[in-house]
Amino acid sequence: MPDLWLPGAERYPLSDTAPTDDEYPPKGLWHITWDKNASAAKPAPLVPFNNLVKYFTGAGKASAPHLLWDPFTGRVAQFYPASSRSKSVADRPGGTRTNRAGKVLIQVEQLFFPHCQVGGKAYATMRDTPAKGLGEILDWMRSWGVPDVWPMGAPTWRSNRDEVTWATRGGHYGHSQVPENDHTDPGPMPAWPGAKPSPLAPVFPGRGRFGPGKANGDVLRLGQQLVKRGFGKHYKVGPSRSWGEADRLNVEAFQRAQGWTGTGADGYPGPETWRRLFN
Repeated sequence: MPDLWLPGAERYPLSDTAPTDDEYPPKGLWHITWDKNASAAKPAPLVPFNNLVKYFTGAGKASAPHLLWDPFTGRVAQFYPASSRSKSVADRPGGTRTNRAGKVLIQVEQLFFPHCQVGGKAYATMRDTPAKGLGEILDWMRSWGVPDVWPMGAPTWRSNRDEVTWATRGGHYGHSQVPENDHTDPGPMPAWPGAKPSPLAPVFPGRGRFGPGKANGDVLRLGQQLVKRGFGKHYKVGPSRSWGEADRLNVEAFQRAQGWTGTGADGYPGPETWRRLFN
């Protein structure tokens, strides 16, 4: 079994551990602490590492990650073992799983805010930092099965969220890519060998997710992709989470464009419709 605790990390174990959802693939989730609001014209000193340790073991326990990492020194503090969920993202009752959605879901708070100043130099993004100790963190995540891919693409300062991808694809995500959350961090991340956008289409979620009376993120994702591919003319307003006749007609139009007829063009997506639509 891989190490529950990152080798070399300082340990500050919190007692409220809880299991993750084993049916989801393993993930790594990246944040920045964003302790201050600075600018290129007015950079600000980086907040001391110990201040954040004190916060996550005290008043900030309710939002503690697995790891707190200082990319300027390589120092790491760990609050939860890899087998437990941590609590750094919002998770609405009854909604998409966020803090637990993975065989492991290792969350890393990076000690950073835009235009922080260290040693007299200001740093605009995480990508600009020396990223000391990143290799050791990634090796540990790989030992838990987290693949070196960004299923939604490498993070930017813009939000990019999709429930289907989040639920079905292992790899690395930014806070800006987690359903039910509104943060835009971590921004551009340091590059590492092997890390790449995932080229695979999202896994087909099953026929039972579509049809009259169905309302879920898969219906919305289907509609958005139909529009992207030029098959959204039957929407009067736009795709939504609720299945309607416009969804069926648009799917049918896409299926007929593949040369299919009869039951092959009934307007309800199956695995091959899904594969062709997303490839």
